[in-house]
Amino acid sequence: MTDPANIIDAVLEGGPVALPAELRSHRVSWAENKIKVCHGGGYEHFERDPEGTAEDTPVIFRWTGRTRIAE
Repeated sequence: MTDPANIIDAVLEGGPVALPAELRSHRVSWAENKIKVCHGGGYEHFERDPEGTAEDTPVIFRWTGRTRIAE
């Protein structure tokens, strides 16, 4: 079980413009460095911005690429 104190808000930036706004906000473990979102027959990959963010603001994850779902 994950400790609620270790959960942070994350915002996904970049990637396809067709990625819906509701898929751009997540709650993840503070230790998470990558997020993978299923979208349009593939996965959009995002990595944590190494620059960090100000306290009490969502952590930014930037788009790094796309992979297709194998059939």
